Amino acid sequence: MTQREVKAAVLLIGDELLSGRTQDVNLQTIAKFLAPLGVQIAEARVVSDVSDEIVGAVNELRRKYDYVFTTGGIGPTHDDKTADAIAAAFGVGIDVRDDARAILEAHYKGAQPLNEARLRMARIPDGALLVANPVSKAPGFQMENVFVMAGVPSIMRGMLQDVGPRLEGGAVVRSLTIRGKGVREGDIAAGLAALEAAAPGVSFGSYPWFTPDGFGLHLVARSADSAALEKAGEDMKAMIRACGAEPEDVTEAS
Repeated sequence: MTQREVKAAVLLIGDELLSGRTQDVNLQTIAKFLAPLGVQIAEARVVSDVSDEIVGAVNELRRKYDYVFTTGGIGPTHDDKTADAIAAAFGVGIDVRDDARAILEAHYKGAQPLNEARLRMARIPDGALLVANPVSKAPGFQMENVFVMAGVPSIMRGMLQDVGPRLEGGAVVRSLTIRGKGVREGDIAAGLAALEAAAPGVSFGSYPWFTPDGFGLHLVARSADSAALEKAGEDMKAMIRACGAEPEDVTEAS
């Protein structure tokens, strides 16, 4: 393979995530969006609405990975601290910017005034590029390799459409899943470890399942090498057959 692996981190920001009040779905959405572009999520973190925590996490992750994607904390209320924290992380100023203000003025023209609270969403760190928001219009922004997006899932998904064309992807990692009904993890643990040791370009995983109708496991292989992935699939099927079960191909949900 000639393409390098491009890796990214997701930083989920918000006290509501840590308290359990809100269940995150953004990580899954981002990972599924990036995978076909050749960008693999290598790490995810959740931090509270504390500026120092956001600054520290952003600075560590942006130096470690090709890209960082943050969600949450860019709204109009006092606890939305992400924009200021990003500015602090990069050592730049932040203020209401004319282009962001113009977007909000056009959106709020009419019954809803562009008050001081809403105007907070036009505060953009110096040097940032705006990220379009087709849903509620208040923009996200990009600082170097860091993309700052809303926490509301529908808005974040819309922002990804503007983010995608800006990314330089690498090798696309694909996966395949084989189902083995009636197979226990203890039956295949040693064999699966041997497969991974013999195929350095492939990662393997085992995921048990239980239903009222029975039990079993899903064996998953992931690789950017299509030939190696195909061989891994055949090897996993042979392993399940050796346990006395008939392997089944599983179509992953998109």
